[in-house]
Amino acid sequence: MNALPMVLVLAAGLNSCIGNMLLKWSRASLPADAGLADKLFSMGFIGGLAFYGVNVVLFAKALDSMEVSIAYPILAGSGFAMLMVASHYVFGEPFPPYKWIGLTLVLAGIVFLARGG
Repeated sequence: MNALPMVLVLAAGLNSCIGNMLLKWSRASLPADAGLADKLFSMGFIGGLAFYGVNVVLFAKALDSMEVSIAYPILAGSGFAMLMVASHYVFGEPFPPYKWIGLTLVLAGIVFLARGG
């Protein structure tokens, strides 16, 4: 199997992670009483949308030569795993043992799916 589709899926997962982090940052950086326009036109929100857009383009390209039943779980799982780690380091979100166990299971699932493709 050509490695490029897998690289594209993982890059799409990274873009999804960055998009989510920017959305969280956009909410955390605004005052609680910020108006809808302030929320929609904040740099974090616009940046998050941009990264989501790149995510879709990369994923669509990967689907040219990869089964969606394999690609999507890898996209979702890798994005989830990256997001758990990034949110811990950037936002100080807790990372208790049950999250470590879940992350391990997600990564094991990604390995099995990737080998099955």
